[in-house]
Order: sequence, then structure tokens, then C-alpha cells
Amino acid sequence: MSKKLEEIINDAMELGLEERAQLAGTLLLSLDEPSESEVERLWLQEAERRLQEYREGKVKGIPAEEVFNRAIGDIS
Repeated sequence: MSKKLEEIINDAMELGLEERAQLAGTLLLSLDEPSESEVERLWLQEAERRLQEYREGKVKGIPAEEVFNRAIGDIS
């Protein structure tokens, strides 16, 4: 555990019960919301995985014209 984290924990333990509960709730909620950089990292991983599958022949590409026609059909 880093010194900074130890300091934060020690400071948090000095808070009252209600404040600690509020802090704990805030921290738990923050785990559910990935940061912008985390979202970017996850999308990059997904794109790399898809490219690898395409290169290995596990999936086939769809011509852009077909994709656009499907999209237009879906919104029409």
C-alpha cells in the first residue's frame, strides 16, 4: 500500500460514521463509471481483437455499401 493511500485511509477513519458512509458510497459508485481514458483503452482493445479475428479469417468483412444500405433501411 502506498504512503499516499495510507494517509487517505487514516484521514478517512477520522471522519464520523455518516461521512465515512458517504465517502464509501462515492468510492463504490466511482468503480461503476470508467474514466474517459479507461473507455478509450477498452475500445482500443476491442478494435485490436476484432482486427486480429479479421486477419485470422475468423470473421468476414461487410462491404461499406451494404452496411450503409442496412443502416438507411433501419432508419427509414
